[in-house]
Amino acid sequence: MKRIAAILLLGILFFNWFGYRILADLLQQRADIELEARLDQADYDESSLIELRVTLNLPYQTNWTGFERVDGEIEINGIHYKYVKRKVEEGQLVLLCLPNEEKMRLQTARDDFFKLVNDLQHPSQNKKSDNHSFSFNSFSTEYWSQKNDWYFTALSDEPLHYRNANDILKTGCYTSTPGQPPEA
Repeated sequence: MKRIAAILLLGILFFNWFGYRILADLLQQRADIELEARLDQADYDESSLIELRVTLNLPYQTNWTGFERVDGEIEINGIHYKYVKRKVEEGQLVLLCLPNEEKMRLQTARDDFFKLVNDLQHPSQNKKSDNHSFSFNSFSTEYWSQKNDWYFTALSDEPLHYRNANDILKTGCYTSTPGQPPEA
């Protein structure tokens, strides 16, 4: 009975650490597949499409007469967009995108669940903290971008001194060989 309880508690612990992320990712993949199927069948509102233009710097680029179906996605200001159509026009790539509301809803639910499980939504409560305790509240698999403004100064302000190569090669340590080397 203790073994079953231990396995059950370990299962709950591992689901808390990794399982809900895997579950959320699977739900997002399923939603993306369903959206792709709807887009392939042209089952969407044309008035909700958003146009993005990207300048192309390609020589001998020709204009396309019409749009073609394309797959892909982009995130702008926290809003996920799914590519629907594209064409090249006057040196610009024209993308027609549809907001991916299902993905945004699932991602918000995933983040809210993470905050709820790890008690991150109440930072103002007074809780006593031990110096010996270990917390997984900052555990995250998301990418953390860091802007590095590195600036390198000169290593020294002294001017560089160069030597003449002829001065370096003129040494008196070369002597002639006293005899023939031994034969092997």
